[in-house]
Amino acid sequence: MSIPTRGVLYVHSAPSALCPHVEWAAAGVLGGSVDLDWQPQPAEAGTYRAELSWQAPAGSAASIASAMRGWDRLRFEVTEEPTASSEGARFSCTPGLGIFHAMTGLHGDVLIPEDRIKAFRVKAALGEITMDEALDGLLGVKWDAELEPFRHAGEGAPVRWLHQVV
Repeated sequence: MSIPTRGVLYVHSAPSALCPHVEWAAAGVLGGSVDLDWQPQPAEAGTYRAELSWQAPAGSAASIASAMRGWDRLRFEVTEEPTASSEGARFSCTPGLGIFHAMTGLHGDVLIPEDRIKAFRVKAALGEITMDEALDGLLGVKWDAELEPFRHAGEGAPVRWLHQVV
């Protein structure tokens, strides 16, 4: 049996033609129907933003992100709260950078697995990457920098809750 958790899908910008596809993708993962309240995204003319809070089995954030990755001009993030048996997660996606995944702890902090730190230390020692570049990569700094204007443009927007009996 899968343990239920909660999360939020933040669609930061989507062209109008993609909006129904985003809803179908989320509904396909979460079940039922999803009807998002699309608002104009002032950070990019001609695009829309929406938020959806959800409750579903642990791992659903990964499924949502996988269902929407690679769509042209779509910027989104999906978060998932940790459970007693799973870490939390954050997925960020931009058209230019693709998808970034980080495990998150109880308070939303990014958790970096030991093996990833060791791999980047080796790359840094070989001169393939600086330690600052390695840390920025582990923390998703490029994704945060690209998404930040879209996040601020959505401040004050209503959040819709989707509850699913799991």
